[in-house]
Amino acid sequence: MNRRLVLLAITAISLGVFPGASAAPRAQACHPRLLVLSAFPAEIGPALAATAVSKTVVIDGRAFFLGRLKGNDVVLALTGIGLVNADHTTRVAFDNFGCGKAGFSGIVFSGVSGGHTYIGDVTVPSRWTLNDGKTFFPADPRMFATVQTVVARGVPLEQVSPLGDCACLGLVDPDAVQTIHMPHKPQILLGGKGRSSDPFIGNAFPCIPGSGDVFGCQPCKTPRFAASDIPRFVQGAAPFLNPNFFLNYFKNPSTTPAGYDADDMETAAVARVAAEKHVPFIGFRALSDGLGDPLMLPGFPAQFFVYRQYAAENAAAVELAFLAAWAKH
Repeated sequence: MNRRLVLLAITAISLGVFPGASAAPRAQACHPRLLVLSAFPAEIGPALAATAVSKTVVIDGRAFFLGRLKGNDVVLALTGIGLVNADHTTRVAFDNFGCGKAGFSGIVFSGVSGGHTYIGDVTVPSRWTLNDGKTFFPADPRMFATVQTVVARGVPLEQVSPLGDCACLGLVDPDAVQTIHMPHKPQILLGGKGRSSDPFIGNAFPCIPGSGDVFGCQPCKTPRFAASDIPRFVQGAAPFLNPNFFLNYFKNPSTTPAGYDADDMETAAVARVAAEKHVPFIGFRALSDGLGDPLMLPGFPAQFFVYRQYAAENAAAVELAFLAAWAKH
């Protein structure tokens, strides 16, 4: 066969002319999703309950839920507790679900925190710090403006603290048992500063399979025990085997420094990744420990364990209202 025939044959194959040959399928259009995150099961429960989940993917022992939430294509995930987990989970999400140069159309974080105002108040800081104010990562201006519009229209918040689903069995409505009527009507506080710190000294705090709605590895409405959770727990537990770590942490818990409206252990780590990737970010945090406690409990961690569900519900209420508006922007 001469060179001309070879060239014609190659051309015919590339064009799909010969029987049995087919052109390479075109890649499907990529539509960036919103990444919706929370740290532990009680925090993500309201958003997950409102999501039409189409697919669940487990990567590195972490479950990612793909679906539709308030008109948005989303990926939902638990980061795990602490800065190291939050950073790692966010990067895993970008590596596996990111689309195009941007990766995601935005990142939204919802959860509970400490602060200086009343338990149940929802804070939406305009900037977050990882190093006690030396540098800040700003909330996205368009997202923040959308929150302002939503809040101006009114977002109903709970004023009765529910029991929650402490065992994280997913068999009961966490709001079914109303326990404490709070004397303060919760407010939504826009702007100010948020702070995230690392009490675990650079270690990844391990989730514990089947250990409830705070320390568990999976959302309560999903299987609460998975084989993939076991190595994740075993590998991460070593730095925490010394019981003195927890005794000292809870005996002398840190208090929210003056000047910060929200104080947590994850949000700024996620905001940092968002800034690196040039992706819009916003965080919602409701106070689980603060003023206005009718039981007069001694702050964190006692208030946290009693009011975690109450705070998580209020943070999620503002988050979901924002997401509904953001889908139309």
